[in-house]
Amino acid sequence: MTFRTRLILGTSALILLPAIAQADDTKLEEHFSIQPVADGVVIAAGTGFSVLLGLVLSTGEIQPLPAGPASKLLGIDRVAVTQTIDPHAATLSDVGLYTGIGYAVLDSVSSAFRDSWEAALTDGVMYAEAGSVTLAVDDIVKIAVRRPRPIDYAAANKGNTSNTDLALSFFSGHEAGLAAITGTATYLAFVHSPDSPRPWITLAGGVLLTAFVGYERVRAGAHFPTDVLMGALAGASVGVLVPQLHRGGTRPVWIDLAPAPNGTGGSLSVRGFF
Repeated sequence: MTFRTRLILGTSALILLPAIAQADDTKLEEHFSIQPVADGVVIAAGTGFSVLLGLVLSTGEIQPLPAGPASKLLGIDRVAVTQTIDPHAATLSDVGLYTGIGYAVLDSVSSAFRDSWEAALTDGVMYAEAGSVTLAVDDIVKIAVRRPRPIDYAAANKGNTSNTDLALSFFSGHEAGLAAITGTATYLAFVHSPDSPRPWITLAGGVLLTAFVGYERVRAGAHFPTDVLMGALAGASVGVLVPQLHRGGTRPVWIDLAPAPNGTGGSLSVRGFF
């Protein structure tokens, strides 16, 4: 296994993302490549950020704002505060999420028997990276928006400013995480088995499972429909982009640094082919 990377410095830097040399270069486009250092840092940073932020939020240090009038909600979201909450919905949504995680593990292991253990490691890293990036983005948006959850509109929780979790509704982490798995799984299926029913079965199963989890999150009073829709959009986007950025071969990225004429600042731009 060899790794290729180059860095050319000047007024702008051209970085070729690392790639693993494949045994069969004629089918390089059918394979994926990982860079242990770069991918490891992304996974560790995303996971670490979420864990540390979770610990901070658990202390109640950041106080949530109380829910406002339900009349200000979007029409599509009002059903979340007028419904009768299903006490089993939260558990069902957890089961759906763990089912998706289990599939990601099994799909990675199956690559070992279908191709090689190197392929299994590559698939596993892409699943982990898609999940960690999605988790970090979700946490950043949650803490920035601080939207009250539907259950915060219940009479028992009115004016509650001690439970920080009540203000972490937008967007749904369950939905985003599962959508990321679905996006990555579908992408891998279309690349590995383009002439079989597998990609379409994976896509259909993933969409149905993701829709089920989103529905149960709303029924649990944990999220509004728009939280679920945004989670699906964000997760699916990351889930597709991660394997796309790991396709075989080098992919150039230009990073340009330009100082301001008056010397008080500058600009940074990133360009590339993905």
